[in-house]
Amino acid sequence: MPDSKFDREFLRAILSLAAREAVDHLLFVSDVPLSSEDLRGRSTKSKLVYALSDEKAVERLRKKGFRAVTIPPYEFTRVEKAKVAVVAATSDGLVKEGDLVLCAVARTGSRLVDTLLRFRIGQALDEQLPIETLGLTSEFNSQVVEAIVALALAVGHQGFEGHPIGTIFVVGDATRVMEQSRQLTINPFQGLPETERNVIDPAIREALKNFSVLDGAFVIREDGVVLAAGRYLQPTSDATGPLPLGLGARHAAAAAVTRLTKAISVTVSQSTGTVRVFKAGEVTLELGQVSRRMG
Repeated sequence: MPDSKFDREFLRAILSLAAREAVDHLLFVSDVPLSSEDLRGRSTKSKLVYALSDEKAVERLRKKGFRAVTIPPYEFTRVEKAKVAVVAATSDGLVKEGDLVLCAVARTGSRLVDTLLRFRIGQALDEQLPIETLGLTSEFNSQVVEAIVALALAVGHQGFEGHPIGTIFVVGDATRVMEQSRQLTINPFQGLPETERNVIDPAIREALKNFSVLDGAFVIREDGVVLAAGRYLQPTSDATGPLPLGLGARHAAAAAVTRLTKAISVTVSQSTGTVRVFKAGEVTLELGQVSRRMG
């Protein structure tokens, strides 16, 4: 579809806003870069950061002197795609805490941006979870942890087919976690390519919702690759410790495995839907449900 007059005016308005002194960066999330005509006579080029899923295209842009980052080629929503791009740009050191970033997002396969978001790096955003309060080490991908906590909240809110369910996601130090657990059921992720079982992919998160009805825990690497579902956590008895009143066997196992390993555990309470994150045996984050969609 050719550019409409409104499309062109919208893009010009974005480039004009990006040129303002208050704006530090323009993050352009599109499979198709801007044309030289779009940038002619504008000071925006020095602020421009591209985010593309094609690694070769990213390399070509870098050779031309542009700043560019690679994002996963998954079917994200516009807001998810923007957040993924911000994380990638921050990780590459292209944007830093305190920067004001305009993020223009185009639909897949197009440069016609239809969404504009404003981010102040380091400030809380709508839909952003307080992952930074967990004090995670550099081995953990904050994007992965955020995706899992958001998934746990969805499981706690929606349950499965109208029925409340509880589950555990264990993230990190996967080799030791596997040693401290055993398989209860057939592992639905066994033999799948790693690219097809990463929690950053929205389709995999949807699959995990369905597999949450299985007994046992999910074991997930720091980079988001799901190693197993249906694992029975069996940490040694000396790893047990006191828990807040009202928490049962599921939470005890989740806490214990984090005492024995460097992993974190994310639990969903079947009775309340509350999501808790355990680290070193302690609850470091607790997120309650405002309401639950059951029945």
